[in-house]
Amino acid sequence: MHELRLLLAKVVGTADQPKEKQFSEEAIANAAKAYRKMTIDRGDWLTENELPKYLGPCPPWRAGAFIQEAFAFNHVIKKGREYLYYKKDIEALGQEVKAHNINLRRYKEFIDDKAAFDKKVAAAKGPAKKGSKDKRYQMPPNVNNITTNAIPKPDAELVRQDLANLKTEFNQGKYEAYIDVYKGTHAMLKFMYHFEKYLEPSLKRRCKKWCDNFNYANHALELITGKMQKMLTADCNVIEL
Repeated sequence: MHELRLLLAKVVGTADQPKEKQFSEEAIANAAKAYRKMTIDRGDWLTENELPKYLGPCPPWRAGAFIQEAFAFNHVIKKGREYLYYKKDIEALGQEVKAHNINLRRYKEFIDDKAAFDKKVAAAKGPAKKGSKDKRYQMPPNVNNITTNAIPKPDAELVRQDLANLKTEFNQGKYEAYIDVYKGTHAMLKFMYHFEKYLEPSLKRRCKKWCDNFNYANHALELITGKMQKMLTADCNVIEL
């Protein structure tokens, strides 16, 4: 037992301390800090700038925060003002990302674009009602019976025909080179800033309009039938996430 205690004291780095201080809370905390520093120094932890080396293209800002939010990555420590990510787990995540054919930068753009579209839809529906015990408003006098009814829903076949026409336009215009369609139901314009100057002047506008029309039509179909319609195509840019 004495030899074991002596060995542990050497590991913790307190062998030269009095017995009562060798395994104190402070001594163990200092040992943990020393061990952490050692693992950082030998390269077991990665900075945020090193993540693309193991994960491929990452969001240009807050890539570390993104993998924590999107993939529940939690093997993280804080050093000063920056976060460090455990290398072995990043390597494992990188292998899974590659196996699932996910470009993290594009995935972040998809999430942001989808959130922006959903926000527009929510805004069109009007603000959510919130209950409150205290009335923070005043009802104008003699204001009653000012209301309206929802318009009749259009025939779902009209919307499906619109989607069919959009698919025809997509194929004829060869938009697959400029548009990604995620899960077959949400369209996004590809990043074309660096070559925009050399493209046909109206191409970006047409592609952007197509994305808006496609997302609008699919959302309308979902409101009518309860589900969207996937745009089935053999093109690899129709990506499943």
